[in-house]
Amino acid sequence: MKDRNFLDNVMEFEQQLDLMQKQFEVLKNSVASMMEEHQALQMDNHHLRTRLEKVMASSEVIGNEEKPEHAKKDAFDIGEGYDNLARLYHEGYHVCSLNFGSSRKGEECLFCLTFFDKKGEKQKG
Repeated sequence: MKDRNFLDNVMEFEQQLDLMQKQFEVLKNSVASMMEEHQALQMDNHHLRTRLEKVMASSEVIGNEEKPEHAKKDAFDIGEGYDNLARLYHEGYHVCSLNFGSSRKGEECLFCLTFFDKKGEKQKG
Protein backbone atom coordinates (compact mmCIF):
# COMPACT_ATOMS: atom_id res chain seq x y z
CA MET A 1 0.00 0.00 0.00
CA LYS A 2 2.82 2.39 0.85
CA ASP A 3 4.51 1.67 -2.48
CA ARG A 4 1.34 2.55 -4.38
CA ASN A 5 0.93 5.82 -2.45
CA PHE A 6 4.59 6.66 -3.08
CA LEU A 7 4.19 5.91 -6.79
CA ASP A 8 1.10 8.11 -6.95
CA ASN A 9 3.04 10.93 -5.29
CA VAL A 10 5.91 10.56 -7.78
CA MET A 11 3.51 10.58 -10.74
CA GLU A 12 1.71 13.64 -9.38
CA PHE A 13 5.05 15.37 -8.89
CA GLU A 14 6.00 14.52 -12.48
CA GLN A 15 2.74 16.07 -13.75
CA GLN A 16 3.41 19.20 -11.74
CA LEU A 17 6.91 19.40 -13.21
CA ASP A 18 5.50 19.05 -16.73
CA LEU A 19 2.99 21.81 -16.03
CA MET A 20 5.71 24.06 -14.62
CA GLN A 21 7.90 23.37 -17.64
CA LYS A 22 5.07 24.39 -19.98
CA GLN A 23 4.45 27.54 -17.94
CA PHE A 24 8.16 28.31 -18.01
CA GLU A 25 8.19 27.92 -21.80
CA VAL A 26 5.28 30.35 -22.12
CA LEU A 27 7.05 32.80 -19.82
CA LYS A 28 10.30 32.46 -21.77
CA ASN A 29 8.50 33.15 -25.06
CA SER A 30 6.79 36.16 -23.53
CA VAL A 31 10.11 37.58 -22.31
CA ALA A 32 11.68 37.01 -25.74
CA SER A 33 8.78 38.81 -27.39
CA MET A 34 9.07 41.74 -24.98
CA MET A 35 12.83 41.94 -25.59
CA GLU A 36 12.26 42.06 -29.36
CA GLU A 37 9.65 44.79 -28.94
CA HIS A 38 11.99 46.69 -26.61
CA GLN A 39 14.78 46.51 -29.19
CA ALA A 40 12.43 47.73 -31.93
CA LEU A 41 11.30 50.62 -29.73
CA GLN A 42 14.90 51.55 -28.98
CA MET A 43 15.68 51.59 -32.69
CA ASP A 44 12.59 53.71 -33.42
CA ASN A 45 13.53 56.07 -30.61
CA HIS A 46 17.08 56.40 -31.94
CA HIS A 47 15.74 57.07 -35.45
CA LEU A 48 13.35 59.72 -34.14
CA ARG A 49 16.07 61.41 -32.08
CA THR A 50 18.39 61.47 -35.10
CA ARG A 51 15.61 62.88 -37.24
CA LEU A 52 14.77 65.50 -34.61
CA GLU A 53 18.41 66.57 -34.37
CA LYS A 54 18.56 67.00 -38.16
CA VAL A 55 15.34 69.00 -38.19
CA MET A 56 16.48 71.17 -35.29
CA ALA A 57 19.85 71.80 -36.97
CA SER A 58 18.23 72.74 -40.27
CA SER A 59 15.68 74.98 -38.56
CA GLU A 60 18.48 76.79 -36.69
CA VAL A 61 20.33 77.41 -39.95
CA ILE A 62 17.18 78.69 -41.62
CA GLY A 63 16.23 80.64 -38.50
CA ASN A 64 19.59 82.37 -38.28
CA GLU A 65 19.42 83.49 -41.90
CA GLU A 66 15.85 84.73 -42.14
CA LYS A 67 14.51 85.67 -38.69
CA PRO A 68 15.22 88.76 -36.63
CA GLU A 69 17.01 88.43 -33.26
CA HIS A 70 13.86 88.32 -31.09
CA ALA A 71 12.31 85.57 -33.24
CA LYS A 72 15.37 83.28 -33.19
CA LYS A 73 14.32 81.84 -29.83
CA ASP A 74 11.38 79.98 -31.41
CA ALA A 75 12.77 77.08 -33.43
CA PHE A 76 9.41 76.14 -34.95
CA ASP A 77 6.32 78.01 -35.89
CA ILE A 78 2.97 76.27 -36.26
CA GLY A 79 3.43 75.53 -39.96
CA GLU A 80 6.87 74.00 -39.52
CA GLY A 81 5.70 71.82 -36.62
CA TYR A 82 2.75 70.63 -38.65
CA ASP A 83 5.01 69.85 -41.60
CA ASN A 84 7.40 67.92 -39.37
CA LEU A 85 4.56 65.85 -37.91
CA ALA A 86 3.26 65.15 -41.40
CA ARG A 87 6.75 64.07 -42.45
CA LEU A 88 7.01 61.74 -39.45
CA TYR A 89 3.60 60.26 -40.27
CA HIS A 90 4.66 59.61 -43.87
CA GLU A 91 7.88 58.01 -42.60
CA GLY A 92 5.70 55.46 -40.81
CA TYR A 93 5.26 56.80 -37.27
CA HIS A 94 2.17 57.71 -35.27
CA VAL A 95 1.63 61.40 -34.47
CA CYS A 96 -1.62 60.93 -32.54
CA SER A 97 -1.63 61.25 -28.77
CA LEU A 98 -2.56 57.58 -28.31
CA ASN A 99 0.47 56.04 -30.01
CA PHE A 100 2.84 58.97 -30.56
CA GLY A 101 6.23 57.91 -31.90
CA SER A 102 5.43 54.23 -32.36
CA SER A 103 5.71 52.57 -35.74
CA ARG A 104 2.52 52.37 -37.81
CA LYS A 105 3.82 49.24 -39.58
CA GLY A 106 2.42 50.45 -42.89
CA GLU A 107 -1.15 50.82 -41.62
CA GLU A 108 -3.14 54.05 -41.73
CA CYS A 109 -4.24 55.48 -38.37
CA LEU A 110 -7.59 57.22 -38.11
CA PHE A 111 -6.49 59.10 -34.99
CA CYS A 112 -3.45 60.52 -36.79
CA LEU A 113 -5.52 61.44 -39.84
CA THR A 114 -8.12 63.11 -37.62
CA PHE A 115 -5.30 65.08 -36.00
CA PHE A 116 -4.23 66.36 -39.42
CA ASP A 117 -7.82 67.26 -40.32
CA LYS A 118 -8.15 69.34 -37.14
CA LYS A 119 -4.83 71.09 -37.73
CA GLY A 120 -5.83 71.83 -41.34
CA GLU A 121 -9.09 73.43 -40.20
CA LYS A 122 -7.25 75.61 -37.66
CA GLN A 123 -4.79 76.85 -40.28
CA LYS A 124 -7.59 77.71 -42.73
CA GLY A 125 -9.61 79.57 -40.11
